[in-house]
Amino acid sequence: MSNNTFFPIVLGSDENAYGTARLFNEAYKIKPLLCCTRQLTPTSNSCLFSIKQIPDFDKDEVFPKALLEVLKEYKKSYDKLIVIPCSDYYSALVSKHYDKFEGLISNKFISYDLLNTLDTKDKFYALCEKHGMDYPSTYIALPDDRIDAINKLPFHFPIVVKPENSNAYEYLHCEFEGKKKVFFFYDKQSYLKVMESMNKSGYKGKLIIQEYIVGDDSSMRVMNSYSDADGKVRLMCLGQPVLEEYHPKTLGNYAAIVSRSDTELYSKIKKFLEDIGYVGFSNIDIKYDRNRKKYYMMEINPRPGRSSFFVRCAGHNMMQTLVDDAVFEKNYSCTLNENISLWANVPKSVIFNYIDDEALRNEVKSLIKQKKYMRTLDCKEDFNIKRWLKIKRYYFSQYKNFKNYYFKKK
Repeated sequence: MSNNTFFPIVLGSDENAYGTARLFNEAYKIKPLLCCTRQLTPTSNSCLFSIKQIPDFDKDEVFPKALLEVLKEYKKSYDKLIVIPCSDYYSALVSKHYDKFEGLISNKFISYDLLNTLDTKDKFYALCEKHGMDYPSTYIALPDDRIDAINKLPFHFPIVVKPENSNAYEYLHCEFEGKKKVFFFYDKQSYLKVMESMNKSGYKGKLIIQEYIVGDDSSMRVMNSYSDADGKVRLMCLGQPVLEEYHPKTLGNYAAIVSRSDTELYSKIKKFLEDIGYVGFSNIDIKYDRNRKKYYMMEINPRPGRSSFFVRCAGHNMMQTLVDDAVFEKNYSCTLNENISLWANVPKSVIFNYIDDEALRNEVKSLIKQKKYMRTLDCKEDFNIKRWLKIKRYYFSQYKNFKNYYFKKK
């Protein structure tokens, strides 16, 4: 492979962007370009990539022109360019403006129509209904219906409430007391208090109100997949989150995941993705109801997940799968993960302190002892004292986050 065969451009500067750059370094000794509005702690003081900060890069009126300039510049030196968005809003911007980059980006993305279907929860659940995928009982509340909605629900407390797209620009940039990525309510009074606060913020999006599927963090499942340009699934890796994050801004993000295998679930989701014509990376959140013995689809994110490095812990490099498809046009059957390993984004003692299930805690300890354990930001090839200190502080902050915000899900 010549050095100018291809070049990766990563959109973002969070843990996901760092993990993506790390995968390219590992597989190809390539330092990708990271494009972002500002550099976040996970990518600070790193030698794994170059970085280009573009003011307002995440805004619709800036993004297409700015990315086009970057693509034209790098196309002069490389045969093929691949672009990897590491957030939902960058994924949306690439899909929306993909025709402007024709002939410059070698990897494919889902259509903007399909992306809007997946991002808008009511449309997504209608798609699940059509294809026989289970999902939680749901009520869609319009902005003027938030207060009265609580009297119309076809289910009882506890309930889960979330904006139709928690990563949409409008929700990310609105402010109100009690704001979270996802809300858990156990009574009417606490629900109404937050709704009154939200209504004063000017946020005009729909709200998704759902029955709470009983189960703690370990009842969640996450599936990271890659579908080729023809819509055929090439790689699937299932994970069982054993702990989630609890800070209001990251509530629901995964803090630790054990990779798993489930032949029946692989088969069902593979068929679903291929039936809807999905292309590219997908990060699917699922919850298992132990009482009903069913898996419920929660959402699909059209990108590698923030915790997608758990796939690497299980022995698979998703960026290599992407390059095999988009650059070298290799054709091979789907890889289904069967390996068990541990990924984490918090200190080990946090995991031990907050996992209730003793058997699961013992399994986690065993995986660490067997060295089947990785963290996205721990990279020996990227060591320097400034970065080491920043990442240490970053991980140490999780002790405070869990102490201040952790609650047991009933």
